Amino acid sequence: MRSAQQILADSAVIAVVGASRDPGKAAHRVPAQMQRYGWRIIPVNPTVDELFGERAYASLADIPHRVDLVDVFRPARDAVGVVREAVAIGAPAVWLQLGIVSPEARRIAEEAGVDYVEDRCLIIERAAGDLTRLG
Repeated sequence: MRSAQQILADSAVIAVVGASRDPGKAAHRVPAQMQRYGWRIIPVNPTVDELFGERAYASLADIPHRVDLVDVFRPARDAVGVVREAVAIGAPAVWLQLGIVSPEARRIAEEAGVDYVEDRCLIIERAAGDLTRLG
């Protein structure tokens, strides 16, 4: 299994499940910052058409291209379903944001051979590793 920073370094396209249009929420600020540092952010939110200048999708299954990482901003009780969807689309890694923990989601990811991170923040790990996808 890759480390959190290695997953970020290896990923170019991040699907963000639960991405928010509200700039006051972490589910907006975190993906927006990752986008500023060069990652392509694909919002997954059934209530919006577009976020971060990208088309939004109702589910992971609706995304018509490969994603390198599924980032989850949903309650822990939803994590199991999201991880199952991530496995179904062939995502190589799943990341549950700070404060989100699910032993069952971890088990599903590990059994499928999917790299798994939980209770960690993308922007904190990006900063700690001084990672960028720009130039």
